[in-house]
Amino acid sequence: MRWTGRPCLRTATAVTVAALLGLGGALGAPAVLASEPGGDRLTDLVNPFIGSEREGNTFPGAAVPFGMVQFSPDTGHNTGYDYSDDRVRGFSLVHLSGVGCRLGGDLPVLPTTGEVTLTDHAKYAARFDHATEKASPGYYRVGLRSGTGGDASVIDAELTATGRTGVQRYTFPATDKANVLLNAGQALHRTVSTKVEILDDRTVRTAITGSGFCQATRPYTVYTLTRFDRPFTTSGTWRGDTVTAGSTRSAGPGRGGAYVRFDTTKDRTVEATTALSYVDARGAAVNLRSEGGRSFDGVRDGARRAWEDRLDDVRVQGGDPTLRRTFYSSLYRSFLAPNLGNDADGRYTGWDRKVHRAKGFTYYQNWSLWDTYRTQAQLLALLAPRESRDMALSVLTVGEEGGWLPKWGYGTVETNIMTGDPVTPFLTNAYQQGLLEGHEERAYRALRRNADGVPPADSPAVGREANAEYVAGGFVPTIKGRPHAKPGDSDYDHGASATLEYALSDAMLAQMARDLGHEADAARYAARAQNYRRVFDPSTGFFRARDASGAFTGVADPARSTGFHEGTSWQYQWLVPQDLPGMIGLIGGRKAANDRLDAFFAYERLLKDPGRTAREVWVNGPYAYYNAATYNPQNEPDLIAPYTYLSTGQPWKTTDVVHAALTLFTDTPTGMTGNDDLGTMSAWHVLSSIGIFPVQPGSDTWGLSTPVFERTDLVLDRRFHPLGRLTVTAPGTSDTARYIRSVRGDGAALDRTYLTTGALRGIRELAFTVGAEPSGWGTAADAAPPALK
Repeated sequence: MRWTGRPCLRTATAVTVAALLGLGGALGAPAVLASEPGGDRLTDLVNPFIGSEREGNTFPGAAVPFGMVQFSPDTGHNTGYDYSDDRVRGFSLVHLSGVGCRLGGDLPVLPTTGEVTLTDHAKYAARFDHATEKASPGYYRVGLRSGTGGDASVIDAELTATGRTGVQRYTFPATDKANVLLNAGQALHRTVSTKVEILDDRTVRTAITGSGFCQATRPYTVYTLTRFDRPFTTSGTWRGDTVTAGSTRSAGPGRGGAYVRFDTTKDRTVEATTALSYVDARGAAVNLRSEGGRSFDGVRDGARRAWEDRLDDVRVQGGDPTLRRTFYSSLYRSFLAPNLGNDADGRYTGWDRKVHRAKGFTYYQNWSLWDTYRTQAQLLALLAPRESRDMALSVLTVGEEGGWLPKWGYGTVETNIMTGDPVTPFLTNAYQQGLLEGHEERAYRALRRNADGVPPADSPAVGREANAEYVAGGFVPTIKGRPHAKPGDSDYDHGASATLEYALSDAMLAQMARDLGHEADAARYAARAQNYRRVFDPSTGFFRARDASGAFTGVADPARSTGFHEGTSWQYQWLVPQDLPGMIGLIGGRKAANDRLDAFFAYERLLKDPGRTAREVWVNGPYAYYNAATYNPQNEPDLIAPYTYLSTGQPWKTTDVVHAALTLFTDTPTGMTGNDDLGTMSAWHVLSSIGIFPVQPGSDTWGLSTPVFERTDLVLDRRFHPLGRLTVTAPGTSDTARYIRSVRGDGAALDRTYLTTGALRGIRELAFTVGAEPSGWGTAADAAPPALK
């Protein structure tokens, strides 16, 4: 349905909107350009452009830690911004760091000059170059060249953000046709329908229904409310290719949007605040009233302070400036997600499509669990335990309101992207880190239901899709051509890796069951944790897919194996953190395992040239997941693999491999190892740099390797870490002096290659002594992380 008409901007509508927002003219007069940041802040060490080229899929725009809004430019790339592009299509509100498919990009907004005749943002996109571009945590700026030929003009665009709003400032040339285009009908994902309303001469409201992430999913709706700091002189809307001056409404499928115009002949600056809600229009108004009303500079300063407070919990000494910049940039990206899901009044849209109110916790959303359960969940549990607690409670709430625990949740919907059972180690990690106090049995009931069953047919979730076959026969069959019952990925397409993921999750759930006194369940899950053996082929010495009859299927070559999700048998062979001694036994003992690990990491070549080996042997392209017999540091399946040497009596090789992989993180737009996947790769970088790593994700085990900094001070929440601080020292650590000679915890010798969370919380200083040659540290038979029973 289409509605057009002349706006009546000085009617009761305008009064109602102003009263609703409680803002009046509070956005204030235009402010002068903010001063450039100084050089003594941790935020000055962050480069948001890292990973914005060659499919790192990061974004350079403005956000605050875990914010609902990520206000960033879209250049036409699949996931938003690519550093190699030279045109901006708009600045949109929602971006997730490092996703591999189209997602978000809602309401791209762009300043222009001249007549408004084009409605496709690919056609009206503005040119820019990187000389005018600047980004830091919570702030983005670029110079746009709008128009063509003699009509071209430069517009300075600046972005900042609060948790639920994006704030924009545009400095136009002197003109009576300075426009801001609000494009509700185009995004990174598929837009289903839009509604645009110009409420008065300062305010535009939209409702945008979108769908899709890698594959089609249930639609969801986001609501926005944009309030300008001064009245616009005229406005209009568009639907499709038709622009209607003076129209105040546009609704329906396809492209739709609004434009507003200002006279900047005297006052060249325009500011606006856009609030976002996943609940309703009222929610957007509540968020704008709660977080709007401040000047651009005030919001920018607040965003920077929020990031300083967050980054200041980790202070490093030593290393060169590039090492520190890459480290703090990764730390920054680790805190970008999950994201606020509830409005300022506590309301949120649950997975049952109903509106709820969060009580006693903050509701978060966006769950890339197949990725984050391996690294980011543990980093956040260490450095942001209060938020991590609420994130875990949010996942439990999703399971209760939506009918099943999530796998890959975006906003208010399940996408079913990726395979296995990632929610189990995510939640058991929260339990093991003490984040579920008072909710242990609630979490266990949800996990037990997930581990033993499958969602009903009318549920959008797939859960452990192949659980019936797995429980009955001990493995997930790989069935080629099986129709997908629901949108998303299918465990049946990747039966071998799904078996390994299920078994890992069973092992972690067994630990929780035993702790809570559910002995029978614990024994059952511990037995199922050995199901990795069911997909081991003794004739090849590798894991291999089985068909529905139980026969091994696909080619025998482990580098060209089928049935593994985003990887090969070579890369998945080490994904048995619950029982590496058993896995090592299967392939012939420690010597055989070390020989295979050396081949996997090209170890002899690595010793001669670590950086070149990482780039030329390991890395084969951002999405080259298959047909490889070597380590892939760009993707999740073997992120833990370098730490396998901790279990084979050669822990110094873990340091060699980890430090070679760390060279892939650089202070450039190509300085990521692949998709960041909501902070997964960044968290790997941070933890590996500190020297502690979650080698058994979902448990309380931290493996040890040589830190890259001489000193790291971690400020920890005393509610979860009674001492409130942990200092990790490694005097003299460097590329040449990188081998552990000894480790001490508050002066007491630590001879094992791992610590538990309990032990980590009981010491103030973890002190590494390093040298230029490998030592006997960590090589004793009992030094390795134990198998989980």
